[in-house]
Amino acid sequence: MKILFVCLGNICRSPAADGVLVHKVREQGLESVIEVDSAGTSAYHAGEAADKRMREHAFRRGYLLTSTARGFNKDDFEKFDLILAMDKSNYRNILELNPNQEQKKKVELFCDYCTGEYASYEEVPDPYYGGARGFEEVLNLVENGVEEILRRYGN
Repeated sequence: MKILFVCLGNICRSPAADGVLVHKVREQGLESVIEVDSAGTSAYHAGEAADKRMREHAFRRGYLLTSTARGFNKDDFEKFDLILAMDKSNYRNILELNPNQEQKKKVELFCDYCTGEYASYEEVPDPYYGGARGFEEVLNLVENGVEEILRRYGN
C-alpha cells in the first residue's frame, strides 16, 4: 500500500502525517506492507525540510520529520494507492489535475480517517501562521488518523 499525504506547501501537515505514519510503520514492522510519502499542491517550498516548528513539536513526541518538500504531480496518481488531502482546498487542487475515474477514487480527505473526539474534524487546520497550539492540534489529529489508517491497511 502506497500512501501519499498532501497539503499546500508540504512543510507542516503532510510531513507530519508522513513522519508519524513512517514511525508507526517501523514500530509495527510493516515496512514491506506500507510505503509513505508527502507532497504539496504548490511548489513554494520544494527542496526544503519540514517547518522547524513542526519538526520540534514532532520531535518532542518521538517523531523525526525527514521528508523534503516537493510538488504534487499527475504521476502521483499512478504511483500511489491512496492520496490523502489534508483539507478541502487541496483536495480540489488535486482533482483539478483531471484524474481519470479510477485515479479519482484514490483521493480522499485525511480527516475521514479520524475517529473519537477527532471525528468531527473535516480538515486538518494549517498551523503555519499560528502558535504552538496549532502544531500540537495537527499532531493530535495526525496521530488519531494514522491509527485508523494502520487499522485498515496494516495487514
